[in-house]
Amino acid sequence: MRIIIAPQEYKGTLSAREAAEALAAGARHAAPAAQIELIPLSDGGPGLIDAVLASLPGRLLRTRVEDPLGRPVEAAWALLDDGSAVIEMAAAAGLILLAEEERDPRIASTYGVGQLLRAALDAGCRSLIVGAGGSATNDGGAGMASALGARFLDGEDRELPPGGAPLSRLRHIDTGRLDERLAGCRIVAATDVVNPLCGPEGASLVYGPQKGASPDIAGGLDAALRRYGEIIERDLRVVVLDVPGAGAAGGLGAGLIAFCRAEVCPGFDVVAAATRLPERLPGAHLVLTGEGRLDGQTAFGKTIARLARLARGSGVPLIAIPGSLGAGWQSVLELVDRVEPTSAGDGTDPSAALAAAAQRAVAAWLAADSRQP
Repeated sequence: MRIIIAPQEYKGTLSAREAAEALAAGARHAAPAAQIELIPLSDGGPGLIDAVLASLPGRLLRTRVEDPLGRPVEAAWALLDDGSAVIEMAAAAGLILLAEEERDPRIASTYGVGQLLRAALDAGCRSLIVGAGGSATNDGGAGMASALGARFLDGEDRELPPGGAPLSRLRHIDTGRLDERLAGCRIVAATDVVNPLCGPEGASLVYGPQKGASPDIAGGLDAALRRYGEIIERDLRVVVLDVPGAGAAGGLGAGLIAFCRAEVCPGFDVVAAATRLPERLPGAHLVLTGEGRLDGQTAFGKTIARLARLARGSGVPLIAIPGSLGAGWQSVLELVDRVEPTSAGDGTDPSAALAAAAQRAVAAWLAADSRQP
């Protein structure tokens, strides 16, 4: 019997790799003879590097960059054996790097993301995956582009300070010093959102509040990003305003499109391709997956839903093992064969709780399967 273990991260608790190991431990208790394959997944946010390195050979490197407020931080990125790179923007410009009282998307910058890209270019990488999720920023990737040589100028040809708010004063973008190596690169921005850069569904109004923006501030940031998008389209002749996914990571999607000619792709698709997930599903007997919380949004294109559809297409049953259940979680039952949430009674250790839930789920599935005619 072959069991595939393919969870996403359990946010704030376990990485995708840690969750996969816990689920595997529980599955082995219930089915000691099973062949178990671990395929940690990611939607493009934190955990992308772990997910890729779990399936592809490579090594983890660290580069000293600036965090969202300009402070030094060691950011990890992956150099794969095939010469490509995997970067998580959150490692340099993520919300996880700031205390709650430090959150301010008006001044937070993606400059460190550009430094990571430059480190990958210096290492000879010409194919890069950039995970665009978990950001503390709302600067449209202007900080990233600045680190790569672009200049953002006001009406008096002075360079703008970092952050999303100063973009309201943007009058011209100078790309004369933009790193020439970008022209020979293939860059993929991996994200789980399709938000445009601006407007009611844009980066500022939808995600600004979780980054510390009041409604008034979010409105001002939205106007600043619109100005930014208009100048990009005028000066660079690259369309970004209405592109799905341009609003990912505080508009970093737009910056990657404009300055790196990046392709924006669903994070699940990027990881599925890297791990050869579609080819590995056929012939499996069971898939175990999970994330921190199942709710009414899970069925709408989230990682578990995408995986469930792939598994169903291959005729493989799937059990979801979430950390908790939220409102509307029952909608997931249309896609999965069973939901087995963890239980507080299993103890306070999240790995142990996840393993216990996996053991229950696999044991119940085996018992039910044995009763089939």
